[in-house]
Amino acid sequence: MIDNFPAHRRRRIPARVLALSAAVVLLCACTQSRHGIASHDVVFDNVHFRVVTLDLAKAELGLHWRDPETGQPFASIHALQAWGTAHGQTLLFAANAGIYDARGEPLGMYVEDGKAIKALNTAHGNPASGNFSLLPNGVFAIDADGRASVQTTAAFAAAHIQPRVATQSGPMLVIDGKLNPEFDATSDSVKWRSGVCAPRPDQVVFAVSTSPVNFHAFAQLFRDKLGCRDALYLDGTLSQIYVDGNYYGAPAFMVKPYAGIFAVFVPASK
Repeated sequence: MIDNFPAHRRRRIPARVLALSAAVVLLCACTQSRHGIASHDVVFDNVHFRVVTLDLAKAELGLHWRDPETGQPFASIHALQAWGTAHGQTLLFAANAGIYDARGEPLGMYVEDGKAIKALNTAHGNPASGNFSLLPNGVFAIDADGRASVQTTAAFAAAHIQPRVATQSGPMLVIDGKLNPEFDATSDSVKWRSGVCAPRPDQVVFAVSTSPVNFHAFAQLFRDKLGCRDALYLDGTLSQIYVDGNYYGAPAFMVKPYAGIFAVFVPASK
């Protein structure tokens, strides 16, 4: 159809579209930056990852599992976004918060707004039963003073932290600067994968692969590219990150209901 337009119209249409697209991208980037959210594409070992860095001095990271009014799980980022809109809030960032069981409940510790909904899980399971039991697993937490950390489950239990938000998942990707020794660089078990680390107490970094990778390569991303001494695996296959108004990670047909969702909301602007 475009080939039937006059030449002068064929030149002008792309220019207008590009100008509008550039304005939208610039607006999103400015909004995100103002609220302490930086999002960019990272290429590591020929794989693309979406990496999101949160400045906790500006971005208030929360956890959301169930609608506080109905008690029903949000289950999806889209549903959480709609709930926020209905309550005068704009969703700037979201990511699934970790591994859950067959009942659709967090498999390990889950703390939301300072309330421990699920206790710390210290059971030593069979690694064949799932990634959570591929030890050591660990905990990502933000305490009441806004300090973020990623620790093994044993270290978290010994620290007696009183978190404002926390999720337990597994396995640990990086432990004190070393890759999880259970990982095999030649493994052919490749999936879309998401993870989190806290390079500093006031900074949190999330990453999701935009194509399948194995555990070893994903852990290397956190240690060698993102500079994380401790990093935690969140989930695979169904993992997505929402930022800049877009979804990154697993394709939509792979996504299943989530048991918990990380989110940064801001009041809706006029």
